[in-house]
Amino acid sequence: MSENHENQMEQTLEVGSEVTGKVIKLEDKQVIVDLGAKYDGIIPISELSHLHVEHTNEVLSEGEEVQLLVTKLEDEAIILSRKQLSQKQAWENLKEYYDSGKIFEATVIDVVNGGLVMDAGLRAFMPASQVEAYYVEDFEPYKGQTLQVKVIEMDESKHRVILSHRAVVEEEQKEKKKATLSQLEAGKIVEGVVQRLTNFGAFVDLGGVDGLIHISQLSHDHVEKAEDIVKEGEKVKVKVLSVDLDNERIALSLKDTLPGPWDGIENEIKAGDVIEGEVKRLVNFGVFVEIKPGVEGLVHISQISKEHIGNPSEVLKEGQRIKVKVLDISEENKRVSLSIKEAQEEQDNVELKKYQKDDEDQGFQLGDLIGDRLKDLKK
Repeated sequence: MSENHENQMEQTLEVGSEVTGKVIKLEDKQVIVDLGAKYDGIIPISELSHLHVEHTNEVLSEGEEVQLLVTKLEDEAIILSRKQLSQKQAWENLKEYYDSGKIFEATVIDVVNGGLVMDAGLRAFMPASQVEAYYVEDFEPYKGQTLQVKVIEMDESKHRVILSHRAVVEEEQKEKKKATLSQLEAGKIVEGVVQRLTNFGAFVDLGGVDGLIHISQLSHDHVEKAEDIVKEGEKVKVKVLSVDLDNERIALSLKDTLPGPWDGIENEIKAGDVIEGEVKRLVNFGVFVEIKPGVEGLVHISQISKEHIGNPSEVLKEGQRIKVKVLDISEENKRVSLSIKEAQEEQDNVELKKYQKDDEDQGFQLGDLIGDRLKDLKK
């Protein structure tokens, strides 16, 4: 080696200098590297990585070139560190990530009380509260996983770096919510998943944002409890009733996506049919009678009784079940005209005919009996 080259190397090899070395020997507790100087360099096993190393061959291979930091100059050797240089670079990277809010990947290397130990180019910590946006009971499954993280706190003087996966998740949820909200509009039919049930309805996840189906919008029928209609985790198609972007409130309807009680009513019930119904409301001009769930028809006061009445409450009460005759029905206009009077007249006619038939049958029987007796007398 020339004297000029040796002088140049001696000037370069100072504590704190960054150098390139070639691995020439892997020993149990150290690595020997050729720096091109008159002395070989030594990397103690403790200076190979910020992670625990059992044997030097876990980190380096013979013939490999590696960037190193000079930590000590001795008479017979130059002590080097791969760990300190990589940590110096890691601190620079993390400082940039922290300032910019950049998302990057880090690996879980250990589970400890209170959180996770992370490999982010150096040992970092993720508190339990920063792992997910929900409560996590068991952190063992996270060991060895690579997570997307953000730096939320750092102090190089204390060798302290705090990471958060939760911040990444919440940022993604926020963006997803924003995108979903921008696509929602009143009248649109969308699909979602029932997230939770309350005494006033059901919340549905539409993809990052929840909408509420009020209990009155769950069914065409009266609903006592939301769980009678939907279950948590169930996929449902719902109609968007309204979107309040400022307060991020979305009103939904399951009822409006289902066939209504009036749909196909003319195929089920026709004018002239006598059916049973329940008195729902009394008004001064008549009564409204429910003839099937969600379908009410009007019995005008003139169609309540053959007798003159001043108010329907004189002869009827709410909840009473009665027979009515369908006078007219219109699915398009959602209107049914009913008559209690005509239903009663039909019933009276049926009973009269039955009575007359019974009389006729009894008359024939009496005649037959008399005839038989006359025959007996002639004998």
